[in-house]
This record gives sequence, C-alpha cells and structure tokens, in this order.
Amino acid sequence: MSESELHLKKFQKELSTGTVSLVLLAVLSKAPEPMYGYLIAKQLERVGEGVLSGKQSALYPVLRNLEGAGLLESFVEPSMSGPPRRYYRITEAGRTTLLEWVAAWRATRDSVDSVLLGILE
Repeated sequence: MSESELHLKKFQKELSTGTVSLVLLAVLSKAPEPMYGYLIAKQLERVGEGVLSGKQSALYPVLRNLEGAGLLESFVEPSMSGPPRRYYRITEAGRTTLLEWVAAWRATRDSVDSVLLGILE
C-alpha cells in the first residue's frame, strides 16, 4: 500500500469515527421498529452507498456508549435462527440530541465546503 493510500485510509477512519454516532442515531430515528446490530449495519450499507459500511463489530461499542448516555435503549429477544438478539431504539433524549448533532454536522459541512470551494472544479 502506498503512502498516499495509507494517509487516505487513516483520514477515512478519522472521519468515520466522528460520524458513526450521528448516523446510528439517524438510522434508528427513522426505523419504524427497534433494530438489531446486523440490520443496522445492512441499513448503513444501503443508504450510505458503501461509504458508511465497515466492520459490524465496530458498531456495538458505539451502540453501548449511546445507550449508556441515555440516547438509546435496548432489549434482548430470543432468535429462532441463533443466539438471542439485542434490539435498539432511540429515546426522546436521543431524538433531541440527534437534532442538535444534525445542526452541528450541517454547520461543519457548510464550513468545510466553503473552504474547499473551487479545489476540484
């Protein structure tokens, strides 16, 4: 792997780290019913055009942190096809936080876009 590719990979990882909580809250806020980790990961793959897809196992620590902060709640149900599954749903505090984070994301995105204007055009 070239040095340029290594830098890109590191940059993409840093971007992903900063946005995973935001997109997890967003996915769960749109879900009509609670979702378990595999379904959340598949939804991220579908809507994120592959950019947001990654290791499914990396989602679980973030889900636990969001739950610990009171932004999500979870429950476990038996599964007919394997081990029990933990389902997650967003809380009212999570919905409020999501709105705040979306505003912060948009402000950051707009700021960065204004700085980058003209670079690739």
